[in-house]
Amino acid sequence: MTKLPLTSSLGPTLETARLILRPPVAEDFPGFCAFQSDPKVMEHLGGVTSDAVTWRVTRAIAGAWALDGFHMFSVIEKDSGQWIGRIGALYPHQWPAREVGWGVLSSAWGKGFAKEAAVACVDYVFDVLGWDDVIHTIAPDNAGSQGVAKSLGSYNRGPGRLPEPYADSPVDIWGQTRAEWQENRKRFFV
Repeated sequence: MTKLPLTSSLGPTLETARLILRPPVAEDFPGFCAFQSDPKVMEHLGGVTSDAVTWRVTRAIAGAWALDGFHMFSVIEKDSGQWIGRIGALYPHQWPAREVGWGVLSSAWGKGFAKEAAVACVDYVFDVLGWDDVIHTIAPDNAGSQGVAKSLGSYNRGPGRLPEPYADSPVDIWGQTRAEWQENRKRFFV
């Protein structure tokens, strides 16, 4: 088993009690392939993709870090040193608003990793990037992601629309403002 790097030249490294979050590196590619080939994980994320498409997605995330200074972090479990998902800030062209999105391997579901990493990312977008508002685009039948959003104190703001190629996929826009997060952070995480 190859140990993954714990830092990336593309951006910052965030640390939580159980996780390391850092921009992607080339060695993350097998983790991204496992993620994007898992039908359970990809059910609400556009469907399973080939390794060739996953390669492009991984490079696009790295490119966004280089061009914009933010995007998805690779999530590394400290105990195992393994890549378990990608979570972070994104704002694709024609997206409804700035988002913190999450996804972890199905083998990591139910362990609180998505919430733990999302808390660090929401802190990051408000405290470091200076955002005033954050959303999460979630399929109406994605109870798992809705649960993560609720645990952060986000609420359903109603239906939204994503750009192509996702325009036909229904989504609800969940979110909260910086001021709401400051209150939710005290109430939920102190």
